[in-house]
Amino acid sequence: MSFVSFSPLPCVLGIAVYWIALGILGLTQRADRDAGRILYAAGAAGGLLLAVTAAWALGDAPTTVQLPLGLPGLPFHLRLDSLAAFFLVLLGLAVTGISLFSTGYFTSGSTTNDRVTCLHYHFFLAAMVFVLLADDAYMFMVAWESMALVSYFLVTSDHRFAEIRSAGFLYLVVAHVGAMAILLCFGVLHGPDGGYTFEAMRSADRTPFWATTAFLLALVGFGAKAGFLPLHAWLPEAHPAAPSPVSALMSGVMLKTAIYGLLRIGFDLLPIQYASWGVIALALGLVTMLYGVLFAAVQTDMKRLLAYSSIENIGLVLAAIGLAIVFRAHAMPALAALALCAALFHCLNHALFKSLLFLATGAVMHATSQRSLGRLGGLIHPMPWVAGAALVGTLAIAGLPPLNGFVSEWLLLQAFLLSPELPDPYLRMIVPVATAALVLAAAVAAYVMVKFYGVVFLGQPREPSLRYAHDADAWQRAGLLFLVAGCVLAGLFPVKVLHGIDHVATGLLGRGMGDAVGGHWLHVTPVSAERASYSPLLVLAGILGVVSAVFLYVRVRYHMRTRRAPAWDCGFPAQTSRMQDTAEGFGQPIKQIFEPFFRIEREMPSPFDGAPRYRARTEDKLWYALYLPLVRLVERIAGWVSRLQHGRIQWYLVYSFATLLALLVLIRCQ
Repeated sequence: MSFVSFSPLPCVLGIAVYWIALGILGLTQRADRDAGRILYAAGAAGGLLLAVTAAWALGDAPTTVQLPLGLPGLPFHLRLDSLAAFFLVLLGLAVTGISLFSTGYFTSGSTTNDRVTCLHYHFFLAAMVFVLLADDAYMFMVAWESMALVSYFLVTSDHRFAEIRSAGFLYLVVAHVGAMAILLCFGVLHGPDGGYTFEAMRSADRTPFWATTAFLLALVGFGAKAGFLPLHAWLPEAHPAAPSPVSALMSGVMLKTAIYGLLRIGFDLLPIQYASWGVIALALGLVTMLYGVLFAAVQTDMKRLLAYSSIENIGLVLAAIGLAIVFRAHAMPALAALALCAALFHCLNHALFKSLLFLATGAVMHATSQRSLGRLGGLIHPMPWVAGAALVGTLAIAGLPPLNGFVSEWLLLQAFLLSPELPDPYLRMIVPVATAALVLAAAVAAYVMVKFYGVVFLGQPREPSLRYAHDADAWQRAGLLFLVAGCVLAGLFPVKVLHGIDHVATGLLGRGMGDAVGGHWLHVTPVSAERASYSPLLVLAGILGVVSAVFLYVRVRYHMRTRRAPAWDCGFPAQTSRMQDTAEGFGQPIKQIFEPFFRIEREMPSPFDGAPRYRARTEDKLWYALYLPLVRLVERIAGWVSRLQHGRIQWYLVYSFATLLALLVLIRCQ
């Protein structure tokens, strides 16, 4: 219960203004490294304060404010409710860890580019805050486009390289396609007398056709930012191009603003849902999830692997949202709350462990100047801090208990397993297939993480220079450990997390999970204790007990003596790094099984090659089937239109005269 005298909304607004001030100071600071580090550390403090303030606001009544900004007759409106507060908590936690890491990662202040990066970085944080606080279409679109523009500048920080400029351009194009769909969605949702505030949109009466149109436009618009299929193409291009802390922000936080927007429109501004919406979202989420995890399995670039993994996780969240819509449309509020809480929990989990993995990848790149999996290996010895943090993130994203990733996936699986209670017989047939797809994606995701961690950190170094790689510095360790703590605590105490999430579900659905978060703090009980329950502390105790028992047995069995002997090495007395499994080797079974999904180009050696080499390139079929034909069509249309541009005034007069005649004929016909 918050104090009456304390209003979280002005505090949150002050933090956004504070980040803007830090960005301006970053641009004007003197050229030394310490000044930049102070600014990033100050940004981390703002993130922690934001997380605490927003957590305080969970469950409180919504608060609003009208700013003296905007256009005449179109002022900006802000609103802080439980939905916005939850995503602000997510933003604050991720920013705290990422900014601490950035304090040691960026040498801000040493060059003009570093100072500009500091400006864009903190402006990016402020723009995301305003997206989450916006309470009218005008404010939302200004904040949304500001977020897209500033993130584009961050993606193209190292714009000297053509591939980075190309990745940034692709990101900007897809972002603006999504923005146009969102703008059209708000046009459909406008309130009586053209009201543009969210409050006016809530009170508007709409036919099922226009409500469905608004939802589909929102799905396309926010899907472009989130990376739903087939608008995912920018993610595997932009993430490798951006600095690693920026990749962590974009994957861990920015993608969740799209989820926030979809929830805001789908459950708040559209109070009535239809089962067909849920089926569409569920199907699209499952396809996105499977597509992302399969392409992650065959990647040989660390950051592209994590980018495709983000597509997989976002697909899982969308599938959970679709299931929540299906349950609510069939008047099953308890199961709808369960599916929605699973989606929100996974949003928080993904913000923590994906930010952690991108930062660990950044530390590896900073120490080795390599991001290709084929040139890494054995880094657990020279980089034990990074390897330990990455191990926690790997286990969490693989969905292993007792870490946080398991909880959200387990909750979603329980929701899928309860689908036989649906009254629609067709849905009862479809949802079990979706459950199988979810389990398949979870299994392949674990496989992908084994590949990621094993190739990067285990085995022998594949390059001699890797033996001299340096570990993360103190600031980078602090950022990594903060996110590690988040993964561990959210996994060990999920009921505490669900208490906050339940306020969001109650605000959007009218009821929450009930006994699942109101019972004993030791157990998570989605529906009833007779059906299923989960206690992460008991699971942890069981794991520690088994490990301790085995350790003691071995010690007693050999009379407390330690015996050392070389490990069996498959009969090879002198193994080298060339004998280890490679990233290509790990991905080969997936390529063989799911080959129709990939576009594979192979270069095979001939028997007469003096130095035979085998090359295989795996690409996205959708890029060649959808994006390239679209680009060629646009270029062709642009070529036709360019013929109108002759540079001669007589032709322009002819065009004007022809337009005037056409208008006169049109008026005459009316």
